[in-house]
Amino acid sequence: QLSLIVNKGVTVGSGEDSLDRLLPGSPITAPRRKSTSQTKTEPPLLRTGTRTIYTAGRPPWYDEHGAQSKEAFVIGLCGGSASGKTTVANKIIEALDVPWVVLLSMDSFYKVLTPEEQTLATSNDYNFDHPGAFDFELLVATVKRLKQGKSVKIPVYDFNTHGRQKDWKTVYGASVVIFEGIMSFADKELLELLDMKIFVDTDSDIRLVRRLRRDITERGRDIEGVIKQYNKFVKPAFEQYIEPYIRLADIVVPRGGGNMVAIDLIVQHVHKQMEEVSEAVLASAQQTQPLPQTLSVLEGTPQVKGLHTIIRNQETSRDEFIFYSKRLMRLLIEHALTFLPSQPCTVQTPQGQEYDGKRSFSGKGITGVSILRAGETMEPALRAVCKDVRIGKILIQTNLDSGEPELHYLRLPKDISEDHVILMDSTVSTGAAAMMAVRVLLDHEVQEENIALVSLLMAELGVHSVAYAFPKVKIITTAVDKSVDDFLQVIPGIGDFGDRYFGTDGGSSGWSDNEEQERPKQQT
Repeated sequence: QLSLIVNKGVTVGSGEDSLDRLLPGSPITAPRRKSTSQTKTEPPLLRTGTRTIYTAGRPPWYDEHGAQSKEAFVIGLCGGSASGKTTVANKIIEALDVPWVVLLSMDSFYKVLTPEEQTLATSNDYNFDHPGAFDFELLVATVKRLKQGKSVKIPVYDFNTHGRQKDWKTVYGASVVIFEGIMSFADKELLELLDMKIFVDTDSDIRLVRRLRRDITERGRDIEGVIKQYNKFVKPAFEQYIEPYIRLADIVVPRGGGNMVAIDLIVQHVHKQMEEVSEAVLASAQQTQPLPQTLSVLEGTPQVKGLHTIIRNQETSRDEFIFYSKRLMRLLIEHALTFLPSQPCTVQTPQGQEYDGKRSFSGKGITGVSILRAGETMEPALRAVCKDVRIGKILIQTNLDSGEPELHYLRLPKDISEDHVILMDSTVSTGAAAMMAVRVLLDHEVQEENIALVSLLMAELGVHSVAYAFPKVKIITTAVDKSVDDFLQVIPGIGDFGDRYFGTDGGSSGWSDNEEQERPKQQT
């Protein structure tokens, strides 16, 4: 049986208790203790029976104003301890069948304890089931950023030390954000951010059995201790702080993860809400406009023309293709470095004379980021002219079902936000993968004006798309071709750069080197 509770016109007052952020009607009682446990950490992906759902990255589409076309759909899951909230969340994610999902646990947002509270927690006299135990200010700020499609850093809470670990976890925005926790409905500002509110209502006996199984098998506790804690702390906390908020739920799910009727209904509603949002578009309409001022094309000297003639020729052998591509890459990188800032500098020559010159970057303050795999071929050229340069890598592949790019792998220096970044890809056709890569850099606090997208060959569509979404990003290439064919290849183009460079078969590698490889391929 599926229970639906539709709440319209619910008025949320300020409340008169000591927690002014707490919803009215929330009772405040003496603290109760909770046994220590390890913090749950969500994996970066969810494997289902038919596909893998990645929880990092998101579609890089923008509306006609250059802003992200829609906010994330946020689902709040509330319920008692061991009610099956995480199971319900995972089943919703699997049934939704969307590539961009974030699963956020309230366990990550316990407050940092004072020395006095640390002492209470050590003796199990600190109440972790009270709303005051949670850092709602940080939690609300985190959900707001995720709803806006921005990246966040999530604290990792350790109940053994009753504090946050030094390294926080980076989580990227998504199409759907699922937030679960025992106090998910206990804060009025957080409640306003939820597009759907779900209460997982599981019988108290079942929840007790689950706690018995978990605490005895996983935490080495005896049955008497588990029952005592449940009756003294967990059950009263549920009755006082959790169960009253069932009235705020849009949907009540009896029996937890076993109620597939309720889960199917939730999925249908989420799909309907997402479909009502207008589909985002790339900047195709901008193609009639002149090429943007942020674009710089390497001067078409006879040498550059000759190199293009060789690498564009389908009869060129792989050895010659690699050799002349490297020559062109070196010229391109040298050209890209001219856009980095420099400072006036005076030096003494061996003849004892002064020379007024410029001091430019030698590698420090520069990070090269390659979009795998073809963008990696440009790394040697960058290293050859910037001896101290650091290198990061991004792997983006196209989802064959949705046609959207997906972020599969990311490795960036921790302090990249202070650097000038040279983003390298061999070719750019639609600009989708390049836009996602730029978005990832912005998520890591890199300044947009400090990013240079460097590519051997670009289509006009890709140039307009990137410039339209990121007007401060410098776009640097050796040539811009007019069009893109039905397979998203640049025309007249260069072919599949990665396959020609690495000597692989276009249908077997399964890698998405760049947007040019976003045509249908067999996944491996």
